[in-house]
Amino acid sequence: MAQDLSYVDSVLDRFEGKKGTLITILQQVQSHQGFLEKEALVKVAKSMGISTARIYGIVTFYAQFRLTPVGKHLIRVCHGTACHVQNADGLTEALSQELKVKNGETTPDNLFTLDSVACLGCCSLAPVIMVGEKVYGTLSTDRVRKVIKDYKKKEKAQ
Repeated sequence: MAQDLSYVDSVLDRFEGKKGTLITILQQVQSHQGFLEKEALVKVAKSMGISTARIYGIVTFYAQFRLTPVGKHLIRVCHGTACHVQNADGLTEALSQELKVKNGETTPDNLFTLDSVACLGCCSLAPVIMVGEKVYGTLSTDRVRKVIKDYKKKEKAQ
């Protein structure tokens, strides 16, 4: 059965003939499912007349792109300098223990994905995590565990 990639066509149609749009195209294609499928990348490469290898080079260079599905709640732990000196490693370890996954992995129920990132740009709130688009700052390991427990509680209530 052929995969429905019509969403890729609609993105490509919007940017047809416009130069310098590859990153934007990849962002919009990714927004459809939360990650970039191999078949979608091949389609973008062919449409734009560039190699699939070049697309993969770009996608693997930028941390914003994902090649695997993410959980309902993407948890990003900042490991920038300010967060690092304020125990970002400890936060990542506490989250890993609470979720029972390693960095970069998704929980078996597909609710949470744990991801360490270079910087979230919230240095004055260090250490920081983001769950989806919500920022949580000045965290301790106990507070970060509570944040996740609250999300789990909300999920069970739904």
